[in-house]
Amino acid sequence: MTPTLDSVRELDRRDPLADFKARFALPEGVLYLDGNSLGAQPVAARAALDATRDQWRDELIKGWNQGWFDAPERLGDLLAPLLGASTGEVIVSDNITLNIFKLLGYITESQGRARPVILSEGGNFPTDGYIAQGLCRFAGLEHRVLPEGADLADYLDERVAAVVLSQVNYRTGRLRDMAAITAQVHEQGAEIVWDLAHSAGALPVDLHGCGASYAVGCTYKYLNGGPGAPAFLYVRRDRLGTSWQPLAGWHGHAAPFAFDGDYAPAPGITRFRTGTHSALIYAPLEASLRLWQEVDMSALREKSLALTELFHDCLAELLAAEGIADITPPRAERGSQVAFVHPEHGYAIVQALIARGVVGDYREPGLMRFGFAPLYLSYEDVWQAARHFREVVERREYLEVRFQVRSEVT
Repeated sequence: MTPTLDSVRELDRRDPLADFKARFALPEGVLYLDGNSLGAQPVAARAALDATRDQWRDELIKGWNQGWFDAPERLGDLLAPLLGASTGEVIVSDNITLNIFKLLGYITESQGRARPVILSEGGNFPTDGYIAQGLCRFAGLEHRVLPEGADLADYLDERVAAVVLSQVNYRTGRLRDMAAITAQVHEQGAEIVWDLAHSAGALPVDLHGCGASYAVGCTYKYLNGGPGAPAFLYVRRDRLGTSWQPLAGWHGHAAPFAFDGDYAPAPGITRFRTGTHSALIYAPLEASLRLWQEVDMSALREKSLALTELFHDCLAELLAAEGIADITPPRAERGSQVAFVHPEHGYAIVQALIARGVVGDYREPGLMRFGFAPLYLSYEDVWQAARHFREVVERREYLEVRFQVRSEVT
């Protein structure tokens, strides 16, 4: 049965997460289904940023001893429970690209180059493969690609040092079995670096329970840290101190203000810091992560799946009639996004939706992605977004010339 406006409003009345929406500064008239690219702004983020700017003005350089310097570790400890990690195993630093480089260098260094191959996946977000290629060229290692849809077992051998995989595929939203794959890689004597960009803040993550040793992720998507917010890096405690990471910056030194001529790695997770970070960019992220301490992740997952199901139920007949391919995985294998493909008009459909205030995003070729952030999306929001989608397609609004013009960022 097609959901009705009354039925979705009843779902909102019974939603245990409904009160969180008021804690985000959402533009009037916008239905935001792009939290898988950039999360919405928490109301508390603005006050946190203003407070840090005032601290800069009033305290000047003294601010580094008033919470700025230890922010990477402090925020890492705030984030750890959302990832199924422990205090001292997560650091917030740099970006995903640099953090993958650090971990791949750390892993291959600890193995003494006995295993010269790094394996990354085809169809993954390109930066993960690019940085693996770059490290291999620089360090004289071999880069191999796991083709999309191929059996990982066919590509694991005694030469593979590390595998880089995403828990949730950025295009389809497919969720991998982290525990099973981690065990499979470890059984072959290799390590795996999990990219959590599309799972952290979207669903419960259990790094310890899955036996994972290494992971990276970003904080500007579902975790709502703001544009350009720093990424995070996880190393299981028993793997800390086994090697050097290749980006040996002064903040990762055991005594950064001793200004020694030679590098000595800091103990624990701090060795994965590099250079000076921006206190201003950490402030809104900290505000968001403190909000996240109140979130029931099981309830978040239940609502996420319910929102994606609702969007599907509202559009199923239209997709079939209009030749729009639905590549969204089944419920048990789904992250927190819905993915449709229209090779010819996908971009224009997304632009027409944005003109109506329904914000999703587009990826080549023909991919329309819609991310569902349960903290600030209501069931009625999703129902209304589906209504706009249906009208844009049925009325052929996307054929207007203005929706054919490509922007630099799509």
